[in-house]
Amino acid sequence: MYRTSTCGELRISDVGKTVTLAGWVQRSRKLGGMTFIDLRDRYGITQLVVENDLSLGREFVIQATGKVVERESKNPKIPTGDIEIKVESINILNKSLTPPFTIEDQSDGGEDLRAKYRYLDLRRNPLKKALELRHRIAHEVRNYLDAQGFLEIETPYLIKSTPEGARDFVVPSRMNPGQFYALPQSPQTFKQLLMVAGYDRYFQIVRCFRDEDLRADRQPEFTQIDCEMSFVEQEDVLGMFEGMMRSLFKNVLDVDIPNPMPRMSWYDAMDKYGSDKPDVRFGMTIHEISSEVQGHGFGVFDSVPYVGAIAVPGAANYTRKQTDELTEWVKRPQVGAKGLVYIKLNEDGTIKSSVDKFYSEEDLRKVAAAVEAKTGDMILVLCGQKRKAQTMLGVLRVEMGNRLGLRDPKVFAPLWIVDFPLLEWSEEDGRFYAMHHPFTAPKPEHLDWFYSDKKEDLERVCANAYDFVLNGTELGGGSIRIHEADVQERMFQVLGIGKEEAEYKFGFIINAFKFGAPPHGGLAFGFDRTCALFGGQETIRDYIAFPKNNQGRDVMIDAPSKIDAVQMDELCLASTVKEDA
Repeated sequence: MYRTSTCGELRISDVGKTVTLAGWVQRSRKLGGMTFIDLRDRYGITQLVVENDLSLGREFVIQATGKVVERESKNPKIPTGDIEIKVESINILNKSLTPPFTIEDQSDGGEDLRAKYRYLDLRRNPLKKALELRHRIAHEVRNYLDAQGFLEIETPYLIKSTPEGARDFVVPSRMNPGQFYALPQSPQTFKQLLMVAGYDRYFQIVRCFRDEDLRADRQPEFTQIDCEMSFVEQEDVLGMFEGMMRSLFKNVLDVDIPNPMPRMSWYDAMDKYGSDKPDVRFGMTIHEISSEVQGHGFGVFDSVPYVGAIAVPGAANYTRKQTDELTEWVKRPQVGAKGLVYIKLNEDGTIKSSVDKFYSEEDLRKVAAAVEAKTGDMILVLCGQKRKAQTMLGVLRVEMGNRLGLRDPKVFAPLWIVDFPLLEWSEEDGRFYAMHHPFTAPKPEHLDWFYSDKKEDLERVCANAYDFVLNGTELGGGSIRIHEADVQERMFQVLGIGKEEAEYKFGFIINAFKFGAPPHGGLAFGFDRTCALFGGQETIRDYIAFPKNNQGRDVMIDAPSKIDAVQMDELCLASTVKEDA
């Protein structure tokens, strides 16, 4: 055996035992003719004492045998800090080059360097803890769903391309020249087929693929907790997965969350928070103030249909420099505002605004009352088309929450967002798109509007859909699916998908539904995002063993990369990319 114990296992009760450890040299220190070695493995660190002057480099892999003794100078920062190993024999199993960065909790390596040597970065405690948390969450998910009668069933990775929303990753088929598979953006159609097949409770923790621009909580390949149930209504699905999330919070974090969880309609979320994934850990809600500010001669407000505001607590002490910086911040493309109006309720009782020229003190105090602002607060005002202005205010609200330290990662505020619009109208394309996907069912009580030819009626139709939101992040989303042929046919008609196109893209599921499809619905949770939020982080990268960078590259293995001419010929491919001179 290479080891009898791990480097995180031994305690004061083990004093006197002869043990063998194996691991990596975290650091080596020479003192008074003796060498002290911190030996690390996945489980922790144990100090070794060698009674001679020994030279070992960082990250050498060694095996050491010796007796467990009590440390004279104890280290309360580590679980093994009461003991050390008095080494009797030591064996170098493998030497190491000097690593390109320090393998410590706080490394001196930049993100790009650590990504290139990801296998070294993974030796650090923060990433080790992140992957351990990921494993534990997956284990708890499986335990919960298994206890509820769900079957874990795998679905294919090589499927047919049915582009909806994000771009597909495509895979050429050597055996079918000129034809391509697609990697699944989700197992949506397959899990519905499993419902048709009679497997009424399905799940899998599954890889999904979307060719889209990346950010902190998005990767080209990601993982979902994908679930589907038959013979259910919305309440059944919400109850089932509220239970799963309560189980995860309690068993993983020992945190109790509300039972039942709060719910909010999509319309209320947009009106109050400017987002369909609101962070409700803090207030600062949006208030419409159009009636309070229009008609006073200020053309910016008079020329738009909507004016909204938030009251930022304790921000009346912002300097001119700070308000100017904030005004430039909202003009960034990520926000898209043309400018920013502020009103300060100063601690001395005075009220000051950037538009004093147009509004009396009485006018400004009416605005303050409308947004429930208090002395010491600063009111921030944006305007424009209603939904666009609300969205801008929502982004500004989150930014101010960050600046004021109101978004505590240790506080959890889950809620369901319900009653989404079924359809989104595109002015650019002059057509409706499905807000979720074309298999989402309309609310039964809205079917009359759904079959109407009037645009305004179709815009009123709510989807039988729901999102699970945590701390400003959408963790999960799903819906009750369409299972009746005539409703599905109408959905394709509204979306401008003709019978021939529908048959080509979705013929297999349309035909399957002709053989007795049960009422069914489901939900998919973003597994990587769940892990990150449980770990108190916004970025998902540390919770994925081998992630891609912001350009979608794996810099460790240098992928994507070119393939040779033989492979190109076998796949009947030709490149249109010009080689560098």
